[in-house]
Amino acid sequence: MPADVLGLALRLIENLASAGPGSALAEAMEKRAEILRLSEAAHNAVLLPREPGGLSHGLRAALAARMARLNRNPALASHYDTLVARADEPTTASLVNPGTNVTDRRTAEIVRHADRLTLAPREATRAHVDALREVGVADADIVRLSELAAFVNYQVRVIAGITLIGGMR
Repeated sequence: MPADVLGLALRLIENLASAGPGSALAEAMEKRAEILRLSEAAHNAVLLPREPGGLSHGLRAALAARMARLNRNPALASHYDTLVARADEPTTASLVNPGTNVTDRRTAEIVRHADRLTLAPREATRAHVDALREVGVADADIVRLSELAAFVNYQVRVIAGITLIGGMR
């Protein structure tokens, strides 16, 4: 794993929550460092796995940026935009913007499912999973997509919570 990626998720959460060194918020975060280290490991596992399967690094990053935008978190979206640029996959880069017209059936179904898991996760059904299978998405990639959605939406909520706590000073 590239050295510049190590510590990225931890620093990202701290920066977006405005947890300055020595602040009460920073001290509280230190006490929860293990959770943040696990968040960093999850970030790297879902976005930059050694074996990405049928979801390329660029597609994962573009979907993550899209999910962040759907959650109205432009700072997190910007972080994922950086990963999209690094991946240098022009065919997936446009997916960062909700409302992008997707013509490829497989990609369109993946995007629909990612949006659903972000906006209305309780509405996801077996029929939606079957629709992914019908366009050639392997079961392992359906799990990978679900993990990505779970992580990004978790990250949005952690950042919101930490930011809220920081504002209570």
